[in-house]
Amino acid sequence: MRQTSFSRRALAVVGLTAAAALTLSGCSSTDKGSEANADVVTVGISQFVQHPALDSATAGFKEAFKEAGYVEGETVIFDEQNAQAEVPTAGTIAESFAGNKDIDLVLAVATPSAQAAANSITEVPVLFTAVTDGVEAQLVASNDAPGANVTGTSDAVPEEALEQQFQLLKEISPDAKTVGIVYASGEVNSEVQVKNATEVAKKHGLEIKTSTVTSIADVPSAAEALGKVDAFYVPTDNVVVAGIASLVKVAETNKVPVIAAEAGTVEGGALATIGIDYFALGKQTGEMAVKILKGEADPATMPVEFADTLASTYNSAAAKAMGVELPASITADGTDVAK
Repeated sequence: MRQTSFSRRALAVVGLTAAAALTLSGCSSTDKGSEANADVVTVGISQFVQHPALDSATAGFKEAFKEAGYVEGETVIFDEQNAQAEVPTAGTIAESFAGNKDIDLVLAVATPSAQAAANSITEVPVLFTAVTDGVEAQLVASNDAPGANVTGTSDAVPEEALEQQFQLLKEISPDAKTVGIVYASGEVNSEVQVKNATEVAKKHGLEIKTSTVTSIADVPSAAEALGKVDAFYVPTDNVVVAGIASLVKVAETNKVPVIAAEAGTVEGGALATIGIDYFALGKQTGEMAVKILKGEADPATMPVEFADTLASTYNSAAAKAMGVELPASITADGTDVAK
């Protein structure tokens, strides 16, 4: 049952209230069912596309509810929807959640889904995750004071991690001069990342070459259109990450490394990263959601949070296929996803 105040009574209190009502008025079984339904929190989840990073964020979000004592199917129901990388579908999902009076809170995973949810849903809290810049995407007024019913977590790659990623690239390919980036032109988060990557690349004497896509099917041709590059860098771009296998194939053919912004892309075939742990980020978002549902926080004044966990990940099978040797700086402490 929707509560526009963004708070919910503790389950024990609801249970006692229901019991008292039954004792005093002799409620019918139908009334009892209605009261029991009030105990259940319903969370709509709109994920933009299926790929390891976003899947991990959603799983982490649900884990936070489990750790907070919610039981899926009993005290919390997750209505999970996936837009399959289609922006219009993300809009349709958002509209369906907005019209569903049983929804208590919505999680939007990735920028396009978050934008659709923010545009359509005003009566219940909206939490976003896997969004690089909530202000640039016009989801919040500011990170410190969101201002309405929307807040969440950012997957903006910390400057230190971005520096380490390009340092890693130079360790792997000391003579590298050009780095290719394929990204979706319609994703605000990708535009921000390309800008940041370009600035960091300059510090390492690297030139960034870009090619844009509008769909997963465009990824291989966009990678080939870059011509000869010494390496690829893959930001947390949902379209490209969903089609990472085709970009990796181009890299393997040309024997050049693929450095990623996050671990899920490495699982998909990229070479290595020092990046965000999306499960941890999703869990961080879930903890924020629990506080809101318990009435301990208000989205309007709850600051956007940033990733606080980085992970070193590499793919030894990808290294072999790309014909490159991984430095000890990452194999010593990193996790090999090929094993």
